[in-house]
Amino acid sequence: MDLHHDNGTMAQGVSAALECHRICEETINYCLQQGGRHAEAAHIRLLTDCADICRMAADFMARSSEFHPAICTLCADVCRQCAAACEAFGDDVQMQRCADACRECERSCRQMAAAHA
Repeated sequence: MDLHHDNGTMAQGVSAALECHRICEETINYCLQQGGRHAEAAHIRLLTDCADICRMAADFMARSSEFHPAICTLCADVCRQCAAACEAFGDDVQMQRCADACRECERSCRQMAAAHA
């Protein structure tokens, strides 16, 4: 299978995962600057895990790895948890941006995992 099969679904999955990775990385820096509960170790760890698994999922999808459905499933689970954690900050604009990116990546990764399991 190539990157553009299924009318661009794979390419969209890669794009969503890379965008989520980028926004999680930005949010880590933002949270560390904010301090307080933004910078709690468990929250920073979750953001870091999400950024890393998104980058990994993008890589696995881009090379059409036979393991990408499993990685995408894990990525979706981590994104779901990260989105919920970011949403808990209420009307914080950066945290909502991160939650939105995580929700989009979760949706895309679940679609990829289901289509290719």
